[in-house]
Amino acid sequence: MKTTTTTAAAGAAALDALRAAIDARLAPDGACAAAMQQGVDTAAILVALDAEREIVAGALLQPLLSRALLSRADAVAIVDEAAVRLAEELARLGEFRAGSQWAPGRGLSASQADALRRMLLAVVTDPRLVLVRLAEQLRRMRAARELDEAARLGLAWETQEIYAPLANRLGIWQLKWELEDLSFRWLEPAEYRCIARWLNESRIERERYIQTVIAEISAELSGAGVVAEVVGRPKHIYSIWRKMHRKGLAFEQMFDVRAVRIITSSVEDCYAALGVVHGRWHYIPGEFDDYIATPKDNLYRSLHTAVLGPSAVPVEIQIRTREMHEHAELGVAAHWRYKEGAARDAAYDRKIEWLRELLAPASDTESDSDFLSRVRADLFDDRVYALTPRGEVVDLPGGATPIDFAYHVHTELGHRCRGARVNGRLVPLNHRLANGEVVEIIGGKKPRPSRDWLIEREGFLASPRSRAKVRAWFKRQDQGENLREGRQMFERELARLGGEHALVSDLVGEFRLTGADALYFAIGSGELGLAQVAGAIERRLRGKPDAPGGRDMPPIGAARREQAAPVQVEGIGDLLSTHARCCNPVPPEPVTGYVTVGRGITLHRSGCRNLRRLAARAPERLLQVDWGKAAGGRYPVEIVVRAMDRRGLLRDITTVVAEEHIDIERLDSQGDSAQGSADLSLRVAVGGLPELTRLLARLSAMPGIISARRRA
Repeated sequence: MKTTTTTAAAGAAALDALRAAIDARLAPDGACAAAMQQGVDTAAILVALDAEREIVAGALLQPLLSRALLSRADAVAIVDEAAVRLAEELARLGEFRAGSQWAPGRGLSASQADALRRMLLAVVTDPRLVLVRLAEQLRRMRAARELDEAARLGLAWETQEIYAPLANRLGIWQLKWELEDLSFRWLEPAEYRCIARWLNESRIERERYIQTVIAEISAELSGAGVVAEVVGRPKHIYSIWRKMHRKGLAFEQMFDVRAVRIITSSVEDCYAALGVVHGRWHYIPGEFDDYIATPKDNLYRSLHTAVLGPSAVPVEIQIRTREMHEHAELGVAAHWRYKEGAARDAAYDRKIEWLRELLAPASDTESDSDFLSRVRADLFDDRVYALTPRGEVVDLPGGATPIDFAYHVHTELGHRCRGARVNGRLVPLNHRLANGEVVEIIGGKKPRPSRDWLIEREGFLASPRSRAKVRAWFKRQDQGENLREGRQMFERELARLGGEHALVSDLVGEFRLTGADALYFAIGSGELGLAQVAGAIERRLRGKPDAPGGRDMPPIGAARREQAAPVQVEGIGDLLSTHARCCNPVPPEPVTGYVTVGRGITLHRSGCRNLRRLAARAPERLLQVDWGKAAGGRYPVEIVVRAMDRRGLLRDITTVVAEEHIDIERLDSQGDSAQGSADLSLRVAVGGLPELTRLLARLSAMPGIISARRRA
C-alpha cells in the first residue's frame, strides 16, 4: 500500500519539523550536516512506508548519536525516551558489511558471520531495527554512484545476496524491488541498460495496450457484478531479467512485461474475477498460481495468471483483495506497529517462524560458510510449498526433494527416509517437489541415510540444511566404516571417469590431506563432496587424448532394442504378448491384457481409454496380468513437450534425454509463430517408470518449458 497523498504529506511535514528541531541544537559544521542528511534520507524512506513516528525519529537520530554529534539529553528533549533507545539499539546492533572484496561463493569472516546473525536475530527480537537497516541499505544504494568501483560492487553484492532477499522474505515489496534493481544496475550494467532501453522504446505501445486490457476487463467485471479496481502494474528491470534467464525467453516473449492488477473487496470476488478473465481470454498453461489458497512463506496472497489478451498478445494478471494488496506492498511492516510490552501480532510471528529455524545451527560442526549457504538458500524467493498428509504446509527451497521434506519435518525422519509417495504415487527420492503436492514419507525402522544423497549430480538434496544434517550423521559414525565407504565411493568415481589410481597422491596434495586414508575418510564422512573429487580428477585428465570428454549423445533412431520382459498371465501360462502402441505400458505400472485374434495378448495400461472401449464391446477378452519378477529391457514411450520456442531448444531437450541414458527413437517438432511456442513429440525407450518419471521431471524444470507429459 503506497501511502495516500494526505498521509504522505503529514509524514513529510512531521519529518521537516523534527529536522528543524534537531538542527537548532547542532553545531553548524560539515560533519553534522553530513550525518543529518544521512538520517533524513533514511527517515524519508521510512515515511514512505508509513512507519511510526518513533521508528522515523530513531532512524534520524542514529547517525548523530553514534558519532556524538548530539547529546542524549538533547535528543530526549526533542523526541522522547523510546525513540532515543531505538537509536541506541541500532548502534549496538551494528551493521553487516560484506566489504569491497566479497563476492558470491566466498566465505565470511567470523565477525561478518556474527554481524549477520545479530541482524537476523533482530527480526525476532525487535523487528523495527531491521526495517531501519533495510531503509539504510536502500539509502546507500541510491548514493552508490558516489563510491569507487570496488566499494560499489561490494555494496551491490551484499544487497543482492542478503538485503534484497531479506526484504522479500519479510514481504516489504516497496524496498525489495528497488534494492534488486539498484544492485542489478551495478552488477550487470550492460543487461540493465538493454532492458531499460527495451522498456522505454516499447513504453507508449505497451501503455496503450494495457489501457485496452483494463477497459475490457473493467467492462466484463461490471457485467458480472464484480466490483473491482483494475490498474496497470509496473514491472521492474531485475524481475524481468531474472525471468528471462530462468525460462530462457527473449524480451519479446515476456508476457508479464504487460501486467494488470485487479483489486477486489473479498476473496470470493477474487475467484469470480479469475473466472471472468479466463472466460474472456484463453489462459496460458503452466502460468496459474493460487497464492490465496497456498500463501507464500512471507504470507503473500494473490492469484496469478497469464492469458492471451487482445490480438493474442500475452498479458499477466494479478488478482487480490485490498487487504492482500496492503500486505503485499508493506509485508511485515504492516505488523510492526506495537508498543513496548504489548502482545506481538500473531500474523507477524507466523511470518518469521522460518527465521527461528534458520538461526538454529544445522549441526554442531557448522562453519560460518555453511551458515551463509543456509541463509542464502532460505532468503531467496524460489520456494516450494508442499503438504503433509494432514494438510500442514511445509516451506522448502526451490528444487527440494522428498528427502529435504523429511529433514524439514524432523531430522530423525530424514535419517530414516527410504521412499516417498507424492499425491498417492511412489516417486524417486530425487523427485523435485512442486507447489501443493502432498508428500508422505516411507520410513525405515533404523536411521540410515545414504552417502549417495551427498552426490550433487544425483539431485537428492537441494537444501543446505538437509545436506549438513546428512554430513553430521556420517561424521558421528564409526571411523572404519567411513574409511571403507569412502574408498568404495572414490574407486567407483575413478572408474566412471576413466582415471588411474596413481591420481590419489595428486588429490591428497590438492585437498591438503595427510594421506590416502584421510582422503577416503573425508569422502566417507561427507566432509569432502564427491563432486569436488570428480572435478579434481577431471582437471587432471583434461588434455589427455584418451580422457573422456563427456557422454556422447545417442543418435536419434539408434535406440537399443532389447526384448521386452515376459509377462505372467494368471491361469493360462506363457502366451505371446505385445505392447499396445496406443498407451505404451511401462513396468511396474498396472497393466491389463486383451486377447486378440491371431496376435496373442496385447498389454494396455489399466487406465487406457482404448482399453475401456474394447472392454465395453468384449469384456470376456480381458485378462489380469502382471509384469513378473524378471521385468527388464527397454520400453517405448511417447512424450509430448510444449515450450516457448527459442534457439537451442531442441539441442537442450535432447541433451537432457542423453544425460538420462535414454535413447530417442523418433522426434517430431512443430512451431506456432503466432504464439511463439513449439510442440515436440518424442518416442523414447526407457527401462521403467522411475526412469520415465525422472526424465519428465527434468524436462519440466527446463527454462521455457510449458509442459512435459506422457502421451495419454
